[in-house]
Amino acid sequence: MSEWLQGFAGASPIEWIATVAGFICVYLVIKRNIWCFFFGLIQVSLYTWIFFGVKLYSDMILHVIYIGFQVYGYLIWSRQSEKRGPIQVIKGSTKETAGAIFAAILGTLVLGSIMSNTDASLPYVDAFTTITSLTAQLLLSHKRLLNWTFWIVVDCVAIWVYWYKGLYPTSVLYLCFLVMACIGQWQWYKSYQQQQVSS
Repeated sequence: MSEWLQGFAGASPIEWIATVAGFICVYLVIKRNIWCFFFGLIQVSLYTWIFFGVKLYSDMILHVIYIGFQVYGYLIWSRQSEKRGPIQVIKGSTKETAGAIFAAILGTLVLGSIMSNTDASLPYVDAFTTITSLTAQLLLSHKRLLNWTFWIVVDCVAIWVYWYKGLYPTSVLYLCFLVMACIGQWQWYKSYQQQQVSS
């Protein structure tokens, strides 16, 4: 049996539960359903432990922070009454876009430099996925259309990282995330266009 098949067969129940929860979470984000934060909380809590085990410390820290982001995002989204349907998409400004890109680059360099002085695996690559994911999550919490572009970039890098580390179900999950992020980008863009017509 090849190494990657063994990786799937030997994956822990925790990784499989986190994988399924993550898939459901992103599906619900695409649908702009507030329950995404419940499944997101399950996913990020479990992945905190998983990433600690494979020395992806930046990812571990990211998922600890994500736990707070699930609550934060839920509070922001819950301000919009359920009677008004799915949350309203906000395009955001050019200044916000530039600021988000700058923050992701600077944060990657700083965190990568810190992690390179530990026994962390792939310190700068791991730092990139961590910081860019945090930026994307913040944009998502504030209902910004741009969040999907950041997720697409993160997913492309994360697929390779997790495959390289032998986290095969997680790598496949992020491949699914990549496809779903592309769908999410399109769905949110269509919703934004419809909002502009109806406003």
